[in-house]
Amino acid sequence: MNSLALSQPIGSIDAYIASIQKVPVLTREQEQTYADKLFHFGDLEAAQALVMHNLRFVVKIAHGYKGYGLALQDLIQEGNVGLMKAVKRFNPEAGVRLVSFAVHWIRSEIHEFVIKNWRIAKVATTKQQRKLFFNLRKNKKRLGWFSQEEVNAVAEDLGVTPKNVMEMEARMSNYDVSFDAPDNDDDENNYSPSNYLTNQSVSPEKALEVQDNEAQQHNRLKAALEGLDARSLRIIQARWLAEEKKATLHDLAAELGVSAERVRQLEKKAMNQMKSALND
Repeated sequence: MNSLALSQPIGSIDAYIASIQKVPVLTREQEQTYADKLFHFGDLEAAQALVMHNLRFVVKIAHGYKGYGLALQDLIQEGNVGLMKAVKRFNPEAGVRLVSFAVHWIRSEIHEFVIKNWRIAKVATTKQQRKLFFNLRKNKKRLGWFSQEEVNAVAEDLGVTPKNVMEMEARMSNYDVSFDAPDNDDDENNYSPSNYLTNQSVSPEKALEVQDNEAQQHNRLKAALEGLDARSLRIIQARWLAEEKKATLHDLAAELGVSAERVRQLEKKAMNQMKSALND
């Protein structure tokens, strides 16, 4: 399960994302079946299926962390680790979908990766900056804050400008804060990174739930249309599904060789049949 879920196809990250988008979202019933097999019998194939069918969910969450200068594929890989941990711990008897349960584990792995890598990624992003970073760190342990003369000397020695030295010194002087600040109801200015790391305007698990529902509705509609006879299907397509001008009852009456009233009756019957199929 690990290698299949974490490995990415040779090529771009876009190719990987395109490939997992082709894996359909599980219905609630399908997910329950796989989860029962894993939970009660340790079925590894069921675990693999749960991971594979939810990889697109990890991508949705990982996109919320792209502003930290870290590679999207790395964020996705860390999120995949969280997804596998969630699958391993998922109890199908809890009455919730896997995506709702897994979001904590996925975010937790990505959060830890961001916290470990973001500061050094921001402090030194080029070869020149990394050289400056390590030289400054070594000298600051001995000298503390630099005077202007020391700034100029370091700049000349490393072949950079004094401005580069001062900017790097300022970056290195930034202090780290706890990812989750202690709870304090009296503190209105809580600047803990956990409050702003991701865009909270749309919950990824909610977005996937909506997508899941839309996919199921689409499949039900397709099945309902396939259950109509040819004449009724033509009427529904012309009256309700046409992208341009919709046909009138008289247009269809002339086409089908029946009265306009008969077309109306067939339309009503077909609509009732479809409503019944969609509500099953």
